[in-house]
Amino acid sequence: MPQLGTTSLVIVAAVAVLGLASLAVAAVLRTQVLAEPEGSPRMQDIARAIQEGASAYLRRQLRTLALFAAIVFALLFLLPGDGGVRVGRSVAFLLGAAFSAAIGYLGMWLAVRANLRVAAAADRPDGQEVGARIAFRTGGVVGMSVVGLGLLGAGTVVLAYGIEAPAVLEGFGFGAALLAMFMRVGGGIFTKAADVGADLVGKVEQGIPEDDPRNAATIADNVGDNVGDCAGMAADLFESYAVTLVAALILGRAAMGEQGLVFPLVVTAIGAVVAVVGVLLTRVRRGESGLKAIYRGFALSAGAGVVLAAIAAFVYLPGDFSQVAGTADIGDVTGDPRLVVAAAVAIGVVLAGVILAITGYYTGTTTRPTRHVAATTRTGAATVVLSGIGVGFESAVYTAGVIAAAICGVFLLAGGSVWLSLFLIAVAGCGLLTTVGVIVAMDTFGPVSDNAQGIAEMSGEVSEGGAAILTDLDAVGNTTKAITKGIAIATAVLAATALFGSYADAVSHALTDLGGDVALASDSLVAAMMTYSIISPITLVGVILGAATVFLFSGLAVDAVTRAAGAIVLEVRRQFREMPGIMTGAQRPEYGRVVDICTRDSLRELATPGLLAAFAPIAVGFGLGVGPLAGFLAGSIGAGVLMAVFLANSGGAWDNAKKIIEDGAHGGKGSPEHAAAVIGDTVGDPFKDTAGPAINPLIKVMNLVAVLIAPAIVTMSATAEPDHTLRIGIALVAAAIAGGAVVASRLRATRTDRANTRRAEEEARV
Repeated sequence: MPQLGTTSLVIVAAVAVLGLASLAVAAVLRTQVLAEPEGSPRMQDIARAIQEGASAYLRRQLRTLALFAAIVFALLFLLPGDGGVRVGRSVAFLLGAAFSAAIGYLGMWLAVRANLRVAAAADRPDGQEVGARIAFRTGGVVGMSVVGLGLLGAGTVVLAYGIEAPAVLEGFGFGAALLAMFMRVGGGIFTKAADVGADLVGKVEQGIPEDDPRNAATIADNVGDNVGDCAGMAADLFESYAVTLVAALILGRAAMGEQGLVFPLVVTAIGAVVAVVGVLLTRVRRGESGLKAIYRGFALSAGAGVVLAAIAAFVYLPGDFSQVAGTADIGDVTGDPRLVVAAAVAIGVVLAGVILAITGYYTGTTTRPTRHVAATTRTGAATVVLSGIGVGFESAVYTAGVIAAAICGVFLLAGGSVWLSLFLIAVAGCGLLTTVGVIVAMDTFGPVSDNAQGIAEMSGEVSEGGAAILTDLDAVGNTTKAITKGIAIATAVLAATALFGSYADAVSHALTDLGGDVALASDSLVAAMMTYSIISPITLVGVILGAATVFLFSGLAVDAVTRAAGAIVLEVRRQFREMPGIMTGAQRPEYGRVVDICTRDSLRELATPGLLAAFAPIAVGFGLGVGPLAGFLAGSIGAGVLMAVFLANSGGAWDNAKKIIEDGAHGGKGSPEHAAAVIGDTVGDPFKDTAGPAINPLIKVMNLVAVLIAPAIVTMSATAEPDHTLRIGIALVAAAIAGGAVVASRLRATRTDRANTRRAEEEARV
């Protein structure tokens, strides 16, 4: 097995050690968070109910996913490769899946304890500063854990497998992405079903506050914030970290040999140092907006990342491209590799900052687009929905344009070399992820502050001034959640683009292993299957199918929330009708029934999107060939970035428009305008917290599946005697599995609709 040079081995070992150090920093921050006061017994009782619901859900979800992971682990042994690589790839898959699940569980576990402490801090003289610090450092624990486990896993594999590590790390990235997608979908369905049900019945029908303890869905809503936003987003960003690193290592080896393999590890290791800087320096000053402090911390960490990456490039990389030797031909590129690579890192960091600004503009409570959406509440719910959709469409164009500009900038840096530009895109993604520790902290800030406000409202033991502090923190959290979704989308696009290059690398290596392209010259059908030309009708079919898969996946996710939310609405209505003492405080709502419904429905809906993501590229690849599969990936990336930004930003605008109304604008709480804003928000809930975020791991899962199966497709179709029977058989089985899952989901929807109709008719008769 080819090994790295001594210098490179020392660097990789240092990266792994830095991963352990990051985990140690996370442990220290965790101790600091848990040392804060827990508040009154009443507040602790409410927090305990949220903790129990979140833990029970995630335990059931992870038991369900363990079986799926075991099946995939076995299937990975069927892929081509020597025995050592096959075993390593399968074990790395389990490692990536386990790390992703662990990060998600850690994010949930700490968030459901930090929320109580933020609520308890609100009545202190320095409540705003302390509450913001607790919420942000809670996210810092998760962020440092993401960095630590990512560096530890990747560094260990590179030490063990040397120059062959990228093939093994494909499994690591696949495991992380697959688990993250499941946690995103399941947690997203849970949280938005509870949120929509709580808002529609509580706010609109009963006219009570969002977190009123008389609403049976309040506990489930707060549980959902943690299993969806904390666990789901933490797993999502970990898999982005892992997948971007995997793609960078694959392309780095192809473009720049050993130096290209090691340097992405160095850049992501710098992220560990940057994360500590960002988390510790983000402090809210007295009288200062929490959002301003978070932006300042992000800017400081981003600047430190650019400077340190540039230093690392000049220390480690050679001064001329002629001194690097990868497996792919990068042409006669001129210039200094150190400057080029450092500039690519800078582009990634600047991209994160620009997307932060764009997303903040389109979703912030003080900016024109969101205030426009709030103003449309004066003419009813329909105009609220239409204006939010318009904001989402417009923001998607600008965000996609900025990402495209960044990719063009990297292409120019590479002097037009395709292979080098693909590697630099991956490096730009690594540069963006130098800020991942701060990004995770920003995201976790949202659900922790949201839960804190809910605990305060349900307990009734926080003063009016403390409640105002928590409301401000919640508004900041709404914006930070929207911002981190935008950055996560950018990361996903860069990672998917880099994986697209990794796919081409896998096809190229497979053809080389066959010793030539004999079949391509003699079989026009096979030639059509192998061509990447977009002018080829069969490749264009792949583009269409890839874009269509994104739309189908999004529709399935939104529809799953619709069904689950319908069940919650009917249950909460039943409790208000059959238990009249709830409104007077004489009876306690049956919170557990709502949590059980959310758990059951979210876990039941997990399989369909997962099977679609895993088997759609298999059906296209084996059925149509590697060229159409490349088109499929391109279509999914293009449609995915636009759809994800549209869903995330329209939902964010609706959410903060509701906050503007609740702060007293346009009639305030209880007005018809407020009811219209709540309806807009409930439309946006599955957009921004279920379907939109789940697209990120979706496109990476499909790209990784394509990378894994590419050698097998080439072997079956490009040899002198292609095995079309087996190839078509595999495609038909994959299509049947994916299609069968979708049909089963439609049948389940029909049964649910009939059951809900009967229940509604019975209630009407009563």
